[in-house]
Amino acid sequence: MYGNGGSGNHGCEAIVRGTIQLLGEHSYCILSENCKEDSQYALARIAALTSARGFRKKDFEFLKAYARLKLTGKYTDMDGLYYLPAIQRCKGNTDIALSVGGDNYCYGNTGIYAYLNRAFIKQKIRTILWGCSIEPDVVAEASVAEDLWNYALVAARESITYEAVKETGANVVQMPDPAFHMSPETCSLDERFLQSNVIGINISPMIIHNEQNKGAAYANYKTLIRYILDNTDAYIALIPHVVWASNDDRIPLKQLYDDFDHDPRLILVDDHIAPQLKYIISKCRFFIGARTHATIAAYSTGVPTLVVGYSVKARGIARDLFGTEEGYVLPVQQLKESDELTRAFIKLYEKRENIQTHLKTILPAYIARADDARSALEELIKK
Repeated sequence: MYGNGGSGNHGCEAIVRGTIQLLGEHSYCILSENCKEDSQYALARIAALTSARGFRKKDFEFLKAYARLKLTGKYTDMDGLYYLPAIQRCKGNTDIALSVGGDNYCYGNTGIYAYLNRAFIKQKIRTILWGCSIEPDVVAEASVAEDLWNYALVAARESITYEAVKETGANVVQMPDPAFHMSPETCSLDERFLQSNVIGINISPMIIHNEQNKGAAYANYKTLIRYILDNTDAYIALIPHVVWASNDDRIPLKQLYDDFDHDPRLILVDDHIAPQLKYIISKCRFFIGARTHATIAAYSTGVPTLVVGYSVKARGIARDLFGTEEGYVLPVQQLKESDELTRAFIKLYEKRENIQTHLKTILPAYIARADDARSALEELIKK
């Protein structure tokens, strides 16, 4: 497995764990962007870890890449060179390389993933773009479409991506995000989870970065918390799902906690491994989440969920579960007034029992769609 950013993003961790639970008895190796981080969150217990990047001597390939950078300003080849030693060591030791970055193709430099794809293929290793989301306008780019053809299989995690990739002629199947398969792990709970119903809340620096109106996202979360405290008896769990220093959910969550003077009905949840976070989220009666894999933890355990989204993955997953994203996903780019999140919450909260029933009904068949991707992968391994 490669292309995964590291377990400080518990969505990355959940994809790896869910993939291993789905695919079962194989030997797994993770080309890790951060071995120390992945070890900290116990991935070394379920897969071998090796650094994805290594030292690159200044050979002819280095000089070519450096010249290309200076002449064109394009740094893809220079970045890619440092991955080649690890990829070359895979030759003869693996049949399949899974690109498990999820939405890597949604964030700018898609060229690096095409570079890695070609590097694996050069070593006679077949590649799978596994559990991915890609914006349709990105799929339509000629260079991206060509790259998708080079994968032996593209496994799209929602229908918007599936339809877009299908149009290119690439070999594609649709599956749920692998994290739907990750089992929750029991851990100690704050006693307030046992005293009353708990509403879970997740906010991220990512949605704040993607807002069109400065300050709108945070203001909406504050208004929502005030409404819940004033109009319900629910406790509120503030739950982080990414704890990278450069992109740490705990920062805005702690700010919210401080802004409400550590109200005793607010529960500031600590960092945990992904299966434990899934367990904590499963104990919520309702969930409002910005991180996709925090919302997947909720969906997959039957918790009614409102998503504060910014990309195709949020829209696509909600559409596949409910037939529409309308009312289930609130695009952060559209936030203007400070009570829009609260109004969306009220509408969905009123339907929470129906949503819970719907999820209980649809989830078995929805999750079983992963069998198509697993079967396609197993066929490739046999060849």
